[in-house]
Amino acid sequence: MIKPGALQKGDRVAVIAPAGPPDKRQLLEGISVLENMGLEVVIGRHVYEMNEDLAVVGQKRLEDLHEAFSDPAIRGIFCANGGFGTARIAPGIDYERIKRNPKIFWGYSDITYLLNAIQNFTDLVTFHGPMVSSDMNDEQRTAETESTFHPLFTGESQTYDSNESPLVTLAHGRGEGRLAGGNLTLLTDGLGTPYQVNTNGAILLIEEVAEPAFRINLMLTHLKQAGVFDEVEGVVIGNFQVEPDEYAKIKKVLKDFFACAPFPVVENFPIGHCQPNYGVPLGVNAKLTTSPPRLVIDSGVM
Repeated sequence: MIKPGALQKGDRVAVIAPAGPPDKRQLLEGISVLENMGLEVVIGRHVYEMNEDLAVVGQKRLEDLHEAFSDPAIRGIFCANGGFGTARIAPGIDYERIKRNPKIFWGYSDITYLLNAIQNFTDLVTFHGPMVSSDMNDEQRTAETESTFHPLFTGESQTYDSNESPLVTLAHGRGEGRLAGGNLTLLTDGLGTPYQVNTNGAILLIEEVAEPAFRINLMLTHLKQAGVFDEVEGVVIGNFQVEPDEYAKIKKVLKDFFACAPFPVVENFPIGHCQPNYGVPLGVNAKLTTSPPRLVIDSGVM
């Protein structure tokens, strides 16, 4: 895998919105956080634009993505928020351009489709992490979420254990491999396409938002029947962001589904649609253990 360069104070970064326009106030609040880290922020030309013509919208989102990767002065690209539509633009991405200009690409939720598409065609490490508008605004942001950007500057490895969140082991063992995955819906949507997540020998990360237990069960079953769990070395389960009653049902689904897993499975990592929302690099080596439950992830930058 190709690791992008680490950030330094004074670096210029871009904010784009491949999955939909953000709330302007929230975006500006999030940008101020990046600026307080010492970064110079450039906003994509089409970030706020809305259009009912999906083809027009998709072309403008591609333009912002391509311009950010092409500009040699930009060292990192941060997505504003989630939404929908990234699957539509994946075939139009100039992956050779990205491969010639590797840099940090950061987001999650609907951005999952692009995280995996870019990896499949460029071997670039991508980052599953909190987004500038929806997670870094003054109302949502926590100090822990803000601190998750620091490894982009320091290049340090990351360790997650029950100090961050009480982790629950669903299947014991030890696994090691590339960290892969993202939002469960988008992982399922990508099956059978050139943008399908590569789980061969991987530690698979799964997170979701506002989906009922029966949908979680359906999507996990889809992944299983597609052979995804035949290849993994472990499963890391993040946040599901549902009401407590529904989460109790989801926990039962997870417990039953992974009861006989021949690889380690640990849940309740603070990754995904939650606060704090910790960012993690995808494509780098990770180690998952269960005694005690712990995830150690190599640096995503060089």
